[in-house]
Amino acid sequence: MCGIAGWVDYGRDLRTHEGTVRAMTQTMIRRGPDAGGVWLSERAAFGHRRLAVIDVDRGTQPMVVRDEDGGVRAAITYNGEVYNFRELRAELTALGHRFDTHSDTEVVLRAHLAWGAGAAERLNGMYAYAIWDARTEQVLLVRDRLGVKPLYYAPAPGRLLFGSEPKAVLANPLFHPELDAEGIAELFSVPTAPTPGHALYRGLYEVRPGHLVRFSRAGLHSARYWELPSAEHRDSPEQAVAHVRELLADAVGRQLISDVPLGLLLSGGLDSSALTALAVAPGAAATDKISTFSVGFPEDESPERLGAWNVADDEPYIREVVAELGTAHTSVAVTGGGLLAHRGAGLAARDRPGWGEPDTSLHVLFRGVREQVTVALSGDVADEVFGGYPYFHDCGGPLDEFPWLRDKGSPAELLRDDVAHLARPREYARERLREAIAEVPRLPGEHEFDRRKREISYLALTRWLPALLDRTDRMSMAVGLEVRVPFADHRLVEYLWNVPWRLKAEGGTPKALLRKAMSGLLPDLVLNRPKSGYPASSAPAYRRAVRDEVEELLRRDAPVFQLVDRAKVRRLLDDGAVLPGPRAAPHPTGGLEFLVAVNSWLSTYRVRIT
Repeated sequence: MCGIAGWVDYGRDLRTHEGTVRAMTQTMIRRGPDAGGVWLSERAAFGHRRLAVIDVDRGTQPMVVRDEDGGVRAAITYNGEVYNFRELRAELTALGHRFDTHSDTEVVLRAHLAWGAGAAERLNGMYAYAIWDARTEQVLLVRDRLGVKPLYYAPAPGRLLFGSEPKAVLANPLFHPELDAEGIAELFSVPTAPTPGHALYRGLYEVRPGHLVRFSRAGLHSARYWELPSAEHRDSPEQAVAHVRELLADAVGRQLISDVPLGLLLSGGLDSSALTALAVAPGAAATDKISTFSVGFPEDESPERLGAWNVADDEPYIREVVAELGTAHTSVAVTGGGLLAHRGAGLAARDRPGWGEPDTSLHVLFRGVREQVTVALSGDVADEVFGGYPYFHDCGGPLDEFPWLRDKGSPAELLRDDVAHLARPREYARERLREAIAEVPRLPGEHEFDRRKREISYLALTRWLPALLDRTDRMSMAVGLEVRVPFADHRLVEYLWNVPWRLKAEGGTPKALLRKAMSGLLPDLVLNRPKSGYPASSAPAYRRAVRDEVEELLRRDAPVFQLVDRAKVRRLLDDGAVLPGPRAAPHPTGGLEFLVAVNSWLSTYRVRIT
């Protein structure tokens, strides 16, 4: 896992801009603490920071393939893991390609030489990469199917800047951080339903999941190489259960491959426990006793209960799984003091206002995990593909807003009237919802009930999930930890996309199909456990600090009040009300933390509001 950066320019010689390319690359050092390098040519310049996981000694980047006369054929800067690289390597070897390393990076580069843009369709994994083809003088940006790994780009006439995170592009003096009306609406109205391709800053974009972007002298072109295939499900219930278990076991087995220490994140929930059970199954794990990790809170700072999003303490379930599966378990303490010490971690990692305490808490957890392992498997994505969230099961009435935002406030309520008039946050959210529903791959003749479930599944996979994956990537890579997500294996996602709801939630039981697939591998207590989300801290010191900081903002001419109505905030605080925040799950500090983050972002990043 790594951080990448680059610059393509048809109007200047980039060999004379090494300092800028190195500055862009250096912003990625936390993503890649092990090594770094740049590659310069007249029209293209690549930077790379490496977190060494596969072929530690030789898989350095940027990587180049040369002709027999020494000329460059192609260069790559690559972030991610391709789990079927060994099979692809064998196939490419049969085609006549010769390899100098055992890394998946070289496999991806030579796959491009063999199959061009079609190489992306052959990859199984999480990845974001750029390839400069010297033969055609064009660059290709590619992102994995679900968008597990990020990739941003800023196009301009004759020029393209890109990087794993916005900070890489921001380090180039040709790009200026600006926020326009659309960015304001994106930030304040849909913080948990980000618009695919939108990157908040004016002129900055994300490569959409399952897409590639080609940039040449002729300009920029974006194309989709993968989409969810809607088709009639023909397997019997028994076949579906067996196939899900087979696909998941294969995904876990592939993702256990690592040349550095590896472990699993274990919350005691069904999803992470299922991965752990499959990882310790005979023949799966590389070691006799695999490491597992969870988040823990002091007794006087016990987690908040957040309604349907967080309903039970994890600890009893974790103990049950550890006792049953025999893992070497570590509980990483997240204290109020720890949260206060790392409060700026979320903004520094995201380059935009985030979710506050959940970001910081996850950052602290990942710091503790990184002390023991470099790679960790996570149960993320299971709820999206199996339908585990409450909003899957309570979706009556018209679908006139994103299901997880129903009956919840948003930070847009705090906008100044003049700003809201320009940004139109409510209309913006509805337009984004209509766009998303119009994209759903339909199945002709589908029953109305199943059609609605398919729509909600699509919204979960393409609007809700990206926000979660982005959070996991940023908080983990900020400490140099690679987090893998077996439930994001595209073969599993494609299969489950067409499994009828009556099988996914048989008898009204959330994730009934996954529970059946894991039957016999997990204790009944865990197998039948209800969904409970990531816990939120109730540390009094942390709450006081956040409240005090907002009070301090209200006493001065803070940048946040270019956007937010000071009087609205003051009135809500005086009434003892909870300020609307950016998260779907309610929390007393959510809105307060958002205001502090927006203010810090505008100041620290010198964002100009246009």
